[in-house]
Amino acid sequence: MIKPSLQLKLGQQLTMTPQLQQAIRLLQYSTIELQAQIRESLETNPLLELDEEPEEVFSEDDTQDEDLNASTDTLPDDLPVDSAWEDIYESPLPPSSGNNRLELDERDPYETYGNGDESLADHLLWQIHLSPMSEQDRLIAINLIDAIDMDGYLQEDLSTIQRTLSQELDLDEPLGIDVIEAVLHRIQHLDPAGCGARNLSECLRAQLDELPADTPGFETAHFLIEEENLERLASNELSGLMRQYAIDEVRLQEAIALIRSLNPHPGAQISDQRAEYIVPDVIVRKQENRWRVELNTEAIPRLRINSTYAAMLKRADNSADNNYIKNHLQEARWFIKSLQSRNETLLRVASAIVEQQRGFLEYGEEAMKPLVLRDIAEQVEMHESTISRVTTMKYMHTPRGIFEFKYFFSSHVGTADGGECSAVAIRAMIRKLIDSEPGDKPLSDSRLAALLGERGIQVARRTVAKYRESMNIPSSSDRKRLTQA
Repeated sequence: MIKPSLQLKLGQQLTMTPQLQQAIRLLQYSTIELQAQIRESLETNPLLELDEEPEEVFSEDDTQDEDLNASTDTLPDDLPVDSAWEDIYESPLPPSSGNNRLELDERDPYETYGNGDESLADHLLWQIHLSPMSEQDRLIAINLIDAIDMDGYLQEDLSTIQRTLSQELDLDEPLGIDVIEAVLHRIQHLDPAGCGARNLSECLRAQLDELPADTPGFETAHFLIEEENLERLASNELSGLMRQYAIDEVRLQEAIALIRSLNPHPGAQISDQRAEYIVPDVIVRKQENRWRVELNTEAIPRLRINSTYAAMLKRADNSADNNYIKNHLQEARWFIKSLQSRNETLLRVASAIVEQQRGFLEYGEEAMKPLVLRDIAEQVEMHESTISRVTTMKYMHTPRGIFEFKYFFSSHVGTADGGECSAVAIRAMIRKLIDSEPGDKPLSDSRLAALLGERGIQVARRTVAKYRESMNIPSSSDRKRLTQA
């Protein structure tokens, strides 16, 4: 029989304190997530406040702005009751050109427009309610719009919509398909043109109908957008199209250019999703032949302890109010310390990456070095898991653009002299070779592999094909351009 007994054992155990958990959580936040966390902490902790003392930064433009700033210091106490703001002060907005239609037409057709609150269906319904039509046609239009997807294509068959409408309208005779098609035709010519199309050919035709008849390639484009001809265009059967329709190369190229200017997904122009912007965490710039890495202080607000509340803390006082201030003061100090630790770690890792990838900053992607997390972890004396957290959803603003930290890490391929070349550099070389290839004789994957081998980079043909496909570059047969007839 086992008797109960007491035993004393000594041991060590690693536990994560709340401070450590908070520091790790802040470290893996992106800049936008961190800003949200800071706002939440400011709302819940009265001991935290923004450090809003401005940092004076002078530039050559300051002297030019003195007169503008001085004009705002002499505002009158009130305005005459019969005057408007524009009568006293000049409007900072430029005068309208009076040709708003032209300005809208010059927008990028592939750019997403909208204020983030209006969907494609709302946009189309708004136009339908402003259009003169019978109540029956308006009901047909509403049902058709409900069947249009986010790209602008009609997803239901007209016969299905016909049965639904016949039941809703309680008609003695079924609603004619021709009536529904007439309303659908009106929808296809709303803004953006092409919405409500049942296929790509119908979508492009609706957009062509909105263009002037003297547009270069207008007539030729109309028969090229037929479904069977679109497939032939995709297969690059240009010589056959020229023979069949008795057109020359110039007319064909004008029509192709016109078709390429159309939008195959017109509904995507109107979206209820707000654009998400990238906020860089660090800024890299070259000063006096040295690359400097700085934190983006504008993206992360500075915090400090509220001195008024901190002064209310009384020692050896166990009242509820005093404990409340004491607990929130400690939390505020932990949060500020964790924020400082995050910034220091971020700066150390970013500086190590810039030091390793100096060739990329100087010469471009072809000079990118192979780099893995272990290399940076050993350089900054941190664990690889910490480096992984730091490089996730963190962005670096460089003279060559904004890149995620993880962009600078890539696998490597051995070279003939025993060195290593990064996958990013190989992709850049492949893209450069393809850009300079002759139009009538595009380089095959095997030829690209041979050209890379001449540079000492031994890669297989299937590896070249994988890199080419990752850059959305078509095969050599698809890249073959039209030769002289």
